[in-house]
Amino acid sequence: MSLHTIILAAGQGSRMKSNRAKALQRVGGSSMLKKICDTAGSISPDITLVVGFDKESIIKESNSYPLNISIAEQPNPIGTGDAVKCGMKSVKSATKILVLYGDVPLIKKETLEKLIESADSGLSILTTVLNKPFGYGRVKKDTDGNALAIVEEKDSSEDEKAIKEIFTGVLCGTKELIEESLEKIGNDNAANEYYLTDLVSIMSQNGIKIKTYNASNDEVKGANSKQELAQLEAIYRSMKSDELFNQGITISDSSRLDVRGEITAGKDCSIDVNVILEGSITLGDNVSIGPNTIIKDSVIGSNTKIEAFSHIDQANIGDDCVIGPYARLRVGSKIENTAKVGNFVETKNSTLGKSSKANHFTYLGDTEVGEGTNIGAGTITCNYDGKDKHKTVIGDGSFIGSNSSLVAPVTVGSNTTIAAGSVINKNVPDNALGFGRAKQENKENWSKKKD
Repeated sequence: MSLHTIILAAGQGSRMKSNRAKALQRVGGSSMLKKICDTAGSISPDITLVVGFDKESIIKESNSYPLNISIAEQPNPIGTGDAVKCGMKSVKSATKILVLYGDVPLIKKETLEKLIESADSGLSILTTVLNKPFGYGRVKKDTDGNALAIVEEKDSSEDEKAIKEIFTGVLCGTKELIEESLEKIGNDNAANEYYLTDLVSIMSQNGIKIKTYNASNDEVKGANSKQELAQLEAIYRSMKSDELFNQGITISDSSRLDVRGEITAGKDCSIDVNVILEGSITLGDNVSIGPNTIIKDSVIGSNTKIEAFSHIDQANIGDDCVIGPYARLRVGSKIENTAKVGNFVETKNSTLGKSSKANHFTYLGDTEVGEGTNIGAGTITCNYDGKDKHKTVIGDGSFIGSNSSLVAPVTVGSNTTIAAGSVINKNVPDNALGFGRAKQENKENWSKKKD
């Protein structure tokens, strides 16, 4: 049976004190909505978002998700039961429905898969156990462990208040079963709203066996305020750090590490404090990442050392390299084995060949550097003429003197030397000395003329 996920994302979240929809508040580098959509989409791409407040922003963001997303509007915020009912229109017959929430972003894929599996015989609800469940709806069960009802705090007996298992609002069941029961939910309550929690007692009274699956507190925590958003951030940071610990990575201080993507690592890697890791990152063995470093969507080879304050974005770094401190590798940078990129060096769409060095104060844009070449301090490749980008090629074993400007398009051959302070705008052949300077002149007694 196919699966269709309905995600409730119509809430304003007035306590957020924000003009944005609650589900668009950010945790771990992306919106809460994106996180729960990514998780649900990894199980099935068919998702309906139920929107209301700030719907245009939610629709705009969701259009960028690589999923089969449809939109359903809840015209009036009259309860979660009504919201699910609004989302049913896009769901095909003979389909399982998974109900999730746009402000509960940290539920794990494995948890949802277990919930879906347990719903094979009808309906299954996701629960959690709280030491202090005051204010939450308790899950009342029969002797076989099937849920009978969700009992609200104000309606609970003393025995029911002693129950610590609560309903998270997340559930899974067939479309026909949920659709039929939704029609029976009433709004005879103080808020005149249609509550999804009533679904449990309605189904139970109709003889439906309702299974439960228990999740950790951290997975099902939501956010209704900026304080709770900060708590989610801390939980997410801890979850991602645990994933890295389980890969054998040494982390100096997990409370000062932000992982905003998926990291794959070899053995004996280490990460210092205040590091941000975004997107898809692959680390070889024995990679060392220094403090205050940002890495995004990059591959880093074995035995490579990333020094402090380096920024690496969509770069491919080989084995036994040294990067930084204060290096910036931008999109399309390729640093080959045993090469070195030093402090205050920036590269973009460039290759630095095996054992080559750019030790300090250099810009390499649209540049191809061969093996064993040394780029002197203050060197820049002038790749942009104000309209188009052009390429610079530097061969093997060459030496580029300090404070040189290579005006692209230009080729500097192998075993070639460029004299310090040169402006090179013509090709330099192999084994040559290239220089381009204004002739030095000294004016005697110049200081006296200024008087």
